[in-house]
Amino acid sequence: MSTLSPSRTKYRKSFKGTRAGNAKRGNTLAFGEFGLQSLSRGPMTGRQIEAARVTIARHLKRKGKLWIRVFPHKPVTKKPAEVRMGQGKGPVEFYVAVIRPGAVLFELAGVSVTIAREAFRLADAKLPFRCRFIVRESLGT
Repeated sequence: MSTLSPSRTKYRKSFKGTRAGNAKRGNTLAFGEFGLQSLSRGPMTGRQIEAARVTIARHLKRKGKLWIRVFPHKPVTKKPAEVRMGQGKGPVEFYVAVIRPGAVLFELAGVSVTIAREAFRLADAKLPFRCRFIVRESLGT
């Protein structure tokens, strides 16, 4: 099983950056009827995205259409245990997607509200922050 990572990047390592503020884009439903929206901030690894995707797909039993709206672009480096200070930055260990409050993580279409709600509830348990279920306005609540 290969985890999500960019096929190529302009720079191998990046700064930590800031996670302040709310999601400016990717905060509304663009494709499906239902969505999973983050309520808090934090990094989301490629493994966590894949775990949530598998959980949703298993619950749907090959029905409906799923969109993944996030991708891990940011490299995270780690130095080995018990290494002295200095000597530069460690190698890239994994990639994360920086998630801000309001970001839509997954979208679903072609299934009932109850199936979509349960699928997203199961996926929410796999993620490192709280999320909520959202529905397109034209469908009602």
